[in-house]
Amino acid sequence: MSLANVITGVRMQPPRIVLYGPHGIGKTTFGASAPNPIFLPFEDGEGRLDVARFPRITTYAGVIDAIGSLLKEKHEYFTAVVDTLDWLEPIIWAETCARHKWADIEMPSYGKGYLAATDVWREVLEGFNAMRAAGMQIILLAHTEIKIFQDPAVDPYDRYQLKLQKRAGELIQEWADVVAFANYRVEIKKTDAGFGRKVSRGDGVGERVLWTEERPSHYAKNRYGLKPELPMTYSALAGGIFK
Repeated sequence: MSLANVITGVRMQPPRIVLYGPHGIGKTTFGASAPNPIFLPFEDGEGRLDVARFPRITTYAGVIDAIGSLLKEKHEYFTAVVDTLDWLEPIIWAETCARHKWADIEMPSYGKGYLAATDVWREVLEGFNAMRAAGMQIILLAHTEIKIFQDPAVDPYDRYQLKLQKRAGELIQEWADVVAFANYRVEIKKTDAGFGRKVSRGDGVGERVLWTEERPSHYAKNRYGLKPELPMTYSALAGGIFK
């Protein structure tokens, strides 16, 4: 290594996007609206959408084959869409168990099975990195769950997070350039319940929103200076990334 190896200037690569939200919010439609997409399906989420896709992937070998095909074969796809991460996770666990000859991922004590699984996750993420280096953007879709967040500064509280084992979720969040949380906008309104009492009720008109910055209610991040809230469309997100 010498000063001759120093790199200057900005090298813009396609983004690595994680989009997570509740069932039915439109995650698959979001991925399908990206330019020239091809789906790596681990569930049947694409339904009736007319999109290019591999046959449903159910094994780790299938994951590696799909990534290898996109790296080695000539194609015009620009976006690889993983649908979804939480359906990929059991495949990661099965591969981990096969390598270590475990009956299940919880067989080792003290969470060592989940720790070992992060090594397999890293292999898959490195494959996605190679696809990105070859010019593809990566969109990873995931469902959400509500869990207690242990904030050392305040009392614990509930918040939305990726529906993944904690170690895997943290690894993927660190890897991504954008983690966007999708949900319906909800407004809290107080109504009269009689006898001088007010009751708080959630109200909304079905507006779907992407949050790109972390809030107490959810995890999110971005490396592009995106607006904290965006309409839930690929064009709204891409407009901030590729500006």
